[in-house]
Amino acid sequence: MKRSRHTVTQIITKLRQAEVDTAAGLDTAAICRKLVISAATFHRWRQQYGGLQPNQLRRLQHLETENGRLKKLVGEQALDLSILKETVQGKY
Repeated sequence: MKRSRHTVTQIITKLRQAEVDTAAGLDTAAICRKLVISAATFHRWRQQYGGLQPNQLRRLQHLETENGRLKKLVGEQALDLSILKETVQGKY
């Protein structure tokens, strides 16, 4: 079975729907079947994204974008350093 990746927006939307279903009296197993996710995924999502508000979601997305950009910069710097080290070793 192909794993599907959910965006943070989709996760928060599903968690809000789960809150509505919980208030309506559905149990966790029924909610998971309705959302087409496992119980472990549901609990992990609630732990990570349970109390996020829309402004917090925007901040989280901004931080994730910035984190990706910084990881790319660190990778490029590591590559530059390794090239310089190889160059120095070749001269001596």
